Amino acid sequence: MAHKNQFQLLANRRFLPFFLTQFLGAFNDNVFKNALIVMIAFRLAANEANALINMAAGLFILPFFLFSATAGQLADKYDKSRLIRLIKLAEIGIGVFAVAALVSGNNALCLAVLFLLGVQSAFFGPVKYAILPQHLKKSELVGGNALVEMGTFVAILGGTIVGGLLAAKTGAGEHGIAYLGIVIMSAALCGYLACRAIPRAPAAAPELRINFNPATQTIQVLREAAKTPSVFYAIIGISWFWLLGAAYLTQIPSFTRNVLGGSESLVTLLLCTFTIGIALGSLLCERLSGGRIELGLVPLGAAGLTLAGLALAAAGSNFTPPATTDLAAFWASDGALSILGYLTLIGIFGGFYIVPLYAMMQERSAAAIRARIISVNNVLNALFMVVSALLGILFLNILQASIPQFFMVIALMNAAVAVFVFAKVPEFAMRLLIWLLSHTMYRVKHEGLEQIPAEGPAIIACNHVSYVDALLLAGAVRRPIRFIMYKPIYEIPVLHFIFRTGRAIPICSRQKDPEGYERAFEEIEQGLKDGDLLCIFPEGQLTQTGELQPFRAGIEKILNRTPVPVIPMALRGLWGSFFSHKDGHAFTTWPKRFWSRVGVVAGKPLDATAARAETLQEQVLGLRGEQR
Repeated sequence: MAHKNQFQLLANRRFLPFFLTQFLGAFNDNVFKNALIVMIAFRLAANEANALINMAAGLFILPFFLFSATAGQLADKYDKSRLIRLIKLAEIGIGVFAVAALVSGNNALCLAVLFLLGVQSAFFGPVKYAILPQHLKKSELVGGNALVEMGTFVAILGGTIVGGLLAAKTGAGEHGIAYLGIVIMSAALCGYLACRAIPRAPAAAPELRINFNPATQTIQVLREAAKTPSVFYAIIGISWFWLLGAAYLTQIPSFTRNVLGGSESLVTLLLCTFTIGIALGSLLCERLSGGRIELGLVPLGAAGLTLAGLALAAAGSNFTPPATTDLAAFWASDGALSILGYLTLIGIFGGFYIVPLYAMMQERSAAAIRARIISVNNVLNALFMVVSALLGILFLNILQASIPQFFMVIALMNAAVAVFVFAKVPEFAMRLLIWLLSHTMYRVKHEGLEQIPAEGPAIIACNHVSYVDALLLAGAVRRPIRFIMYKPIYEIPVLHFIFRTGRAIPICSRQKDPEGYERAFEEIEQGLKDGDLLCIFPEGQLTQTGELQPFRAGIEKILNRTPVPVIPMALRGLWGSFFSHKDGHAFTTWPKRFWSRVGVVAGKPLDATAARAETLQEQVLGLRGEQR
């Protein structure tokens, strides 16, 4: 089953050592960072503590602006597994420095350690995401990213809790500093040992000349990314998610104290709730996407983030704090479960949103520039997180808005950003419609789809039963398909948007439109020369009886001009649906079938010389069988 892939990866050397390495690194960063913030908060006066805490946050983010561009170039130029070992060795050295700084109690030294941890994270980031496409198959990429996102957020939460607990035990007669030192050094050493088992990941661009100017390099790579709009707007979408996540996580302590009337234990509960949501959403992505990069989940995630955010804002505004601050009092309050539920949903929909975007950015970035693309993404992530802090200051301090009102504003801003991104890349909306169709009205079973070539030009020849045939095929086949379709179907409202976005090729008879007929064949020929996977319905129109109509000779004309393999395919179970012509014209009766079984079956590819119209018709009929 596809949804088991992500867990099977944890038993595979291609993934497990890397997963442990990144998990321990994120855990270590947050142990030290949160321990330092807690110690500063309790050692110093409020004004001085606030200044140092803000400085600490800035020092951890600053290296992403200074070094991400260089880190991306190094990750493209050199073997990534070797770079990871060097980075983890540096973490051991930083760990020694961290222990010395904690023992000395010198805040300046502790802040210097935090800066170095930021530098290490900045160099690890591009390697972290660029190595996945080298070690994982395309069908494993979503599952791998889901595990990485889940592991990262769990590590952040675990490090934050452990760091805070140990920092609270740094007073006289306690051994918090010693325990912190043990945890930091143990995590660094275990991370290095784990990374030793990561397989080689050869350089993608060994001849690359390093540009050490972060500004010019970042601008240059952004221009490269903009040449592929889906990659560029994936970066924008990912960075927006980090702004949104930072806004929620930063305000949770104040939300707990000032709105919910809770204590530190409730802060921990809310952080756990959010993290569990992210983990669940990330892991569900693999199951809901069937092992492919399912971009339809991104609009679903964006809508869920907005609705759950608005619900959390409303629940917070209407919440009456209990008389005491203990966890039991909150639990017994009206609306407590709603707040926990909405925060969990924000995490779940965040997982739906972020995992496919990361996978798409990795898969669609050219291998020779992939790490540099990811480095620019990291720069923009850091920038958006800074903007998140500025938005918090603007609304909460200057405009004197309440925290629930701030949550409402960022939820509405999320809707605006989502509409902008989806308007720029209509593929997201197209994939959502396809995903909804194949997960609501139909249960789609696939057979033999592994016989479709993973790359190179080819043609699918399929029977034509309903107006949604193309959508179901597009949802089943992992490769993008360009459909050759009857022009009146291509022009149907709503469906026209989907077909145009998928670069379908409309065609009609030579008698009706001689110029359009020839133009379609020219476009077909060019598409095959470009290596596209095309699909044709050789019957030429929807069946009126449920039986296969004679296959027309257009497929033979295409193959005579451009000989390519032909894959016979059959759709089963669509006759009698709302979109078919059974018992009258399609769309004229109320839908009677939901969650019904539909089959998509592929046969063995045929050589162009053997793919005659009659032969293909026999093959498709045999694949379809008696199930119309």
